[in-house]
Amino acid sequence: MTDPTRQPDRHSVDHRTQAIVELDPEHAPTVLGHADRNLRLLENLLGADVHARGTTVTVTGRPSQVATAARAFKELESMARRGHDLSTDSVTRAVGLVGADVGARGGAGGEGSAADVLAGGGIVARRGKIVRPKTQGQKDYVDAIDRNTIAFGIGPAGTGKTYLAMAKAVQALQRKEVERIILTRPAVEAGENLGFLPGTLHEKIDPYLRPLHDALRDMMDPELIPKLMESGVIEVAPLAYMRGRTLNNAFIILDEAQNTTPAQMKMFLTRLGFGAKMVVTGDATQVDLPRGQRSGLDVVRGILGGIDGIAFPQLGAGDVVRHSLVSAIVEAYDDHDAAERERAERKKAAGSKSGGAKGGGSKSGAKAGAAHGSAKKGAHGFRDAGGDWKWKAGDDE
Repeated sequence: MTDPTRQPDRHSVDHRTQAIVELDPEHAPTVLGHADRNLRLLENLLGADVHARGTTVTVTGRPSQVATAARAFKELESMARRGHDLSTDSVTRAVGLVGADVGARGGAGGEGSAADVLAGGGIVARRGKIVRPKTQGQKDYVDAIDRNTIAFGIGPAGTGKTYLAMAKAVQALQRKEVERIILTRPAVEAGENLGFLPGTLHEKIDPYLRPLHDALRDMMDPELIPKLMESGVIEVAPLAYMRGRTLNNAFIILDEAQNTTPAQMKMFLTRLGFGAKMVVTGDATQVDLPRGQRSGLDVVRGILGGIDGIAFPQLGAGDVVRHSLVSAIVEAYDDHDAAERERAERKKAAGSKSGGAKGGGSKSGAKAGAAHGSAKKGAHGFRDAGGDWKWKAGDDE
């Protein structure tokens, strides 16, 4: 229970306030962490003063800090009650989710959102490792896959687009919702030169499909995968090999879709058969197509947006689950790209204005020159019997 014991002093500069949070004695040790590790982490993340005595936690700070901390402790308690491991990463993400929710609702909001995201039902589990969403954006992405026949997961590197799609595919296969899994991606780097590379088809395309193999091995017994591939239950192939097929009762994943052309994207989407589900993943900022070639991922939303059964969940820098620097790198590049676009637009606008002025001057000059030439020729020249123009002697040529 959260009990505000002191209201903000309106005459105080920082409007500090205080709240007391009573934790469940059964779960308090897990929430606080070994040697109050989680308590210290939460204190550092929020900049508030946090103290614990037994199962009573006192939080002092600005109203927003206190509200977030109080909510965070209850979310962590809910996660502990569900048996979720409260690692440093889990606590950090819980605080981030709660902070965003408190900020959006002005300090209001019910409990359970962070716990629902971070300790909700797992997708697949292998050797004690459970794959589940770690951010609100990832949860929305997984929900979109569940609710739609085709889902486009669009976002920067490290947001779990492919990994979570793979987990949903394995889950669907285990539940017998589909009969096979088909994984594909465009081999842009190889192009038409695959035929000139040494080795079998599998050896030629394997480097381009390795990320899909790696994700698959995280979720299934590695010894089982070759057998499933030999029997056709799991198929990993370049996008070009999808042409002319109808894919029924399958979970199909197109990875790196930003490297498809509009024609390739249409070809892939029209492979959809009965009982099938498709997930298309891509990062619009990492296009490897030849200069001037538009990406199929860029145009597909404008064409298919609004059609029932097709969703476009968007992931962002806040959904990056790799090293914390990856999120900072993504945000820095986003800021740089936005500045470059703004600079290009200003340059284009300035060029249009100056070009218009120059164009007008050129036309005026041309007209004046033509008029001068006509006057000159009409006053000082004549045509001979053959129709050729002749200048009178002494005229300036």
